[in-house]
Amino acid sequence: MERLKVLLNREQIAKRVAELGEQVTRDFAGESVVLIGVLKGATIFLSDLAREIKLDATFDFIAVSSYGNSREPSGEVKLTKDVDHSMEGKNIILVEDILDTGVTLTYLKNLLLTRRPKAFKIAALLDKVSRRIQPIHGDYVGFEIPNEFVVGYGLDLAERFRNLPDICIVETDGESS
Repeated sequence: MERLKVLLNREQIAKRVAELGEQVTRDFAGESVVLIGVLKGATIFLSDLAREIKLDATFDFIAVSSYGNSREPSGEVKLTKDVDHSMEGKNIILVEDILDTGVTLTYLKNLLLTRRPKAFKIAALLDKVSRRIQPIHGDYVGFEIPNEFVVGYGLDLAERFRNLPDICIVETDGESS
């Protein structure tokens, strides 16, 4: 049985997302941006971030599989849904829930850079720097977190807990994992 311990509450998240939105607005002042959400985990972060960006912003979505229903990444990334529109000459912000090993985001960055965007940035709500395998960093990062398994605000455990408003550490048998 899982027990959940709040790591970041909804107020902390909302405050930080607003700050990230202000930063994007400053960085791309007078230009438009395309927010590319990585399905499914980034959808809540993307929608909240988009409302904080005071620019012309459109959405697109991309999906990959690498985790399945386990807690550990498989190490392989497979594109399961590509973006619907051309990215050439556009200001792209790839929006992800968590930057973990960097394998998925490195794959997506390399893929999207082949589409010849004007600018390419990464927005990640959470960053687990201690787990990094690939040398990649987020341009807009909400919070650096410890190496704990987290759920809520779009993040899941076998598709569960995505709808929680807080980000919680999953504890099992008295230990976090």
